[in-house]
Amino acid sequence: MAAERTQDRERERERERDRERSMPRIRLDLPRERRSRLLPEYDPEAFGRLSERIARFLGTGRFLVWMTLTIVVWVLWNIFAPASLKFDEYPFIFLTLALSLQASYAAPLILLAQNRQDDRDRVNLEQDRKQNERSIADTEYLTREIAALRMGLGEVATRDWIRSELQDLIKEMEERRDGHREHRDLFPPVGDPRSDVPDR
Repeated sequence: MAAERTQDRERERERERDRERSMPRIRLDLPRERRSRLLPEYDPEAFGRLSERIARFLGTGRFLVWMTLTIVVWVLWNIFAPASLKFDEYPFIFLTLALSLQASYAAPLILLAQNRQDDRDRVNLEQDRKQNERSIADTEYLTREIAALRMGLGEVATRDWIRSELQDLIKEMEERRDGHREHRDLFPPVGDPRSDVPDR
């Protein structure tokens, strides 16, 4: 029985190895191969740019002029042309259908262009907000630095302070000098000042 169990385990291991060998190995250093799809693929950015160009054109005066001219020519042709050349009789149902079709495509294209513009505006606002936060932080830092410099300069001797101190010292020295002159006159020297005889 133990031999049969070990043989079963060996067979199971061999089957597992065969399964691993038969499976394709997934490589993480290579991009995945594209799967074929039933629907055609398109670039959403290219489609978005095209919709924005169309929406910009629909919002211009040129488009209004061309559309007005087309409708006027359409109506005049179908009123005054010979009966065999008319393609849309008086209620102008085909014209109404064409204008409805144009409006049904124009509205989603305009909405798509507005959504893309909203996304761009949101990104710009986020960048502006971050820039403002950085500017506020820089301003606060510079304010703190200027305050620290002012506090440091409060303890530094300025030129005017040094000048006033020197003037005070000069006045004090002049007062002392004048005071010594007065004291000399009170006690005049006796005898020859060069001789030390009177001092003895």
